[in-house]
Amino acid sequence: MKITETINPLRRKLVGSLGCGALALSFTGFARDAAESKRIDVWKSPTCVCCKDWITHLQANGFSVSSFDEGNSDARKRLGMPVRFGSCHTAEIQGYAIEGHVPAREINRLLEEKPDAIGLSVPAMPRGSPGMDGPAYGGVKDPYDVLVIDSNGMASVFQSYQ
Repeated sequence: MKITETINPLRRKLVGSLGCGALALSFTGFARDAAESKRIDVWKSPTCVCCKDWITHLQANGFSVSSFDEGNSDARKRLGMPVRFGSCHTAEIQGYAIEGHVPAREINRLLEEKPDAIGLSVPAMPRGSPGMDGPAYGGVKDPYDVLVIDSNGMASVFQSYQ
């Protein structure tokens, strides 16, 4: 009987430890999946300050950014983003193209809604958009639209900023 009394408490600790370990692994997997879903690759010019500022905006909003100092045009072409919606940098997240100074809020909305689209674009580098909003712009904010580019290359307004 003494052996049983000794084994049962040890068995309970072992089973409890295994359960906690499995739970911890599932949370770790969830956290890894969440981090992976916010991973974004950015192709930009190595000397472009506004591109670096946009990357800082993304990071401040929870995105994990990998940046490349060349290949912007190649990335745009590979992702199918029409040149007319091009800007100074191209990004890719979950198969979507992100062109120009798109706010993190709209990227999150895109990932939530998952439309059948090539991606989002803010063409023409408007002042006041993320990355174009530093002290050098004197607080000037131009109105601009975030465009969603559908799978046929046609644009519609995803969100307007005034």
